[in-house]
Amino acid sequence: MAVKKAIAYVERELADLVDLYFEQANVFSALVGIYATKALDVNSVYEKRRHKDKAQTQFPDLKRRGSREPPAPEASLECKASKRPWAVQSHYDHPGWYIIWRYLVDPTCSLEPAKPVIIWRVDVVFLEKEDWKYEKSTAGTAGGGRTHTFGLWKPASRLRGKAVYKREDVAIMGGKAVPVNSDV
Repeated sequence: MAVKKAIAYVERELADLVDLYFEQANVFSALVGIYATKALDVNSVYEKRRHKDKAQTQFPDLKRRGSREPPAPEASLECKASKRPWAVQSHYDHPGWYIIWRYLVDPTCSLEPAKPVIIWRVDVVFLEKEDWKYEKSTAGTAGGGRTHTFGLWKPASRLRGKAVYKREDVAIMGGKAVPVNSDV
């Protein structure tokens, strides 16, 4: 029930921010994670990290209510969001529970009227440090590039069977999530 409430909240609140997706897709993904964290804080057994100066920069986003600080991996919940069907990236390689929000932006509202943002799959998985691979930074002294990240080894096989929510009207075509068009 908490995941369904969180999905409804994220879809509703981000509908007015679709233009941001077309300007800065990575920022939009961050907003999906932020809004999902906020919704789970209200609707689940997890709560946001309360230290305002550290909550944005430390793992995890949420901890099981009443757990110690810092929480043990089993009491941790990190929100990740991605428009990609399988790839998962993180700035951390910590063990713990991860909830991965797969979304698509549908400005034509072809899946649902007045819903330009759709959460089409949510995976929940416990990941160990060994599940992550280091992805070197492309930033350099000349400028440009991005900070280092960690990617999930073999994400499709690692996430198989981990969906707690999945829309049947979205398919993967050409490595991208797209609405299923029953008229074609």
